[in-house]
Amino acid sequence: MAARITDLIARKRDGGELSSAEIAAMVAPDVPDYQLSAFLMAVVLRGLSDDETRGLLDAMVASGQRVSWPWPVADKHSTGGVGDSTTLVLAPLLAACGVLVAKMSGRGLGHTGGTLDKLEAIPGMRVSLSLAGMRRQVEQVGVAVCGQTPELAPTDGRLYALRDATGTVYSLPLIAASIMSKKVAAGASRLLLDVKVGEGALLPDPDAARRLAGLMVGLGRDHDIDTRALLSNMSEPLGAAVGDALEVAEAVATLRGHGPADITQLCVHQATVLAGDEAVVRRALDSGAAYERYQRWVAAQGGDPEAPLPQAPLVVEVPAPRSGVVQRCHARSIGEQVMRLGAGRATKEDLVDHAVGVIVHRKRGDRVDAGEPLATVHARGEADPDAVAACFEIDDAPAEREPLLLGDVDA
Repeated sequence: MAARITDLIARKRDGGELSSAEIAAMVAPDVPDYQLSAFLMAVVLRGLSDDETRGLLDAMVASGQRVSWPWPVADKHSTGGVGDSTTLVLAPLLAACGVLVAKMSGRGLGHTGGTLDKLEAIPGMRVSLSLAGMRRQVEQVGVAVCGQTPELAPTDGRLYALRDATGTVYSLPLIAASIMSKKVAAGASRLLLDVKVGEGALLPDPDAARRLAGLMVGLGRDHDIDTRALLSNMSEPLGAAVGDALEVAEAVATLRGHGPADITQLCVHQATVLAGDEAVVRRALDSGAAYERYQRWVAAQGGDPEAPLPQAPLVVEVPAPRSGVVQRCHARSIGEQVMRLGAGRATKEDLVDHAVGVIVHRKRGDRVDAGEPLATVHARGEADPDAVAACFEIDDAPAEREPLLLGDVDA
């Protein structure tokens, strides 16, 4: 077996193609990490064909259980960004529209936040559910969001850990197969992929983001999932809040009708794609039905939707160093500052501080006078207002807001 695996690695290293059976053998549990790491590097350098990518996806799905739901369920996946709390709004909003939601989410890594970390900022909230418990909650409440269970696509978990440790994360086929293996295994009937574009995104390049979106749509439809994809702008943070508890509070404000315009716009658009009727979506949001469903959802997972969220002991305003017009609030830089405060993790094992973060008060196109607040830092210890101020570009020239929605993508 060792010689055969070596031959497969060499063939991929030299630009050759592997069959689905060979891909499955390559990622089998008995293949040592050092050989699998070599294969991953060969994939990063040489790529995978569409057939190879399908074979990798099928091998990942076949490595664990595959959930079958008695009713159609919807899911949404974001490729990650800064201030992206849309799941906390979208999940109960869809449930209030009569669309069942069963979603498995992840944790933040690097400068991007994770849905599970945000949910755990809610006192008592459990993000670990059994498949039976998840099914029961979807039936009773209409929505469940939890972490991935070890039974679903375990090969993906192994590959992801190796990619993170060997500098092989940024490969479109590997990213697509990783994301879609979990979605196929989790049994979604309808799936919306929100692929972020811009400096705060996993893929800043629009062409690469579009290729990834098209690849994932094709993989989803290969498995009979009604899969759609959209591109959205992540050049600046989404909303104003960056940090777990701060984003939860902002999501609640959005569900109660007074959240940031960009989060509201994106959530209404996403919900309309999955529910099919914008009037129904807006009625669920405006009537308070979506907020009521949020309360039921949180309570069903052990959380207290009325309990105070964690608060940082130090709150510091960041003044503008000069007057002018904000040309950019750099999403990645803001995310990195929030990570340094303790809200992010450099490795999957790091703990996060749910209370800390940054509230952004000015974005591109906003005028600001010297000394007015650009942002507010919520910190556990010492804050660095100058470092946060450096995330903003201010000039005298006018600047127009960039569009949030950048278009839909087909396979």
